[in-house]
Amino acid sequence: MTGTRTDNPPRRVTDLLEHKRHGATVTCQTAFEILPVDFQHRANPFRAHIFLCLFYGDIDGTAYAFRKCYARGCPNNLCPHVSQAVLIANRYLQRDYRKLKAAGIEVEASLFTLADMLVQFEQVSEGGQPAWTLPDLVAAAGEGRAIQVAVALSFMEAVEHFDRQEQGQTYLMGDFSATVDGVACRSERCFACFPTAGGADERRRAVTIADARLDLLYAEFDQVGIACERPFFRNI
Repeated sequence: MTGTRTDNPPRRVTDLLEHKRHGATVTCQTAFEILPVDFQHRANPFRAHIFLCLFYGDIDGTAYAFRKCYARGCPNNLCPHVSQAVLIANRYLQRDYRKLKAAGIEVEASLFTLADMLVQFEQVSEGGQPAWTLPDLVAAAGEGRAIQVAVALSFMEAVEHFDRQEQGQTYLMGDFSATVDGVACRSERCFACFPTAGGADERRRAVTIADARLDLLYAEFDQVGIACERPFFRNI
């Protein structure tokens, strides 16, 4: 018995690790998309680009596929600049690659690239806030630096554009306002998403995935002594 269930397909990298831990044979490949997305942000809608990785392969011969959003970028101050977002996305992606390889799941460590997009964006201006990831904050706290974090969660409706089609998606976003040794910084994560027209089951599934990811993050905060209020999407 491997513990693999065909009626419970993986939806997270953590799920792949669990299947492998229970003895399943897991293969994994990746493919990338950088999609333009129109976000409905209060009274100020804006366009950003989201960095999506499709994970696919099979578990004991049964095919699976899921996607994960690693960052979003835009040329205004409503989210990190695209030239920062690609760095943030790749750092999170490399972290997942390390977890997969440590578990014995082979995967080619390909990364996001802006090679086809650079002409659309200016380089990030000097003097902007440094790009911090959540693992950066955890590592800084582990080194004894003074870290304060405030967490804000939101359901953000958007429209994805791909192959001349449009699809409404709702993103479960976390905004982390932090100070590191008194210097302000900001990090954001997309914890899950679901088709806006998908109904209650799709929303519930996304909330379960997002809250499971938050549980893991808050456990990391505990390990290094980062104290903050700990909201969950199930309570919104």
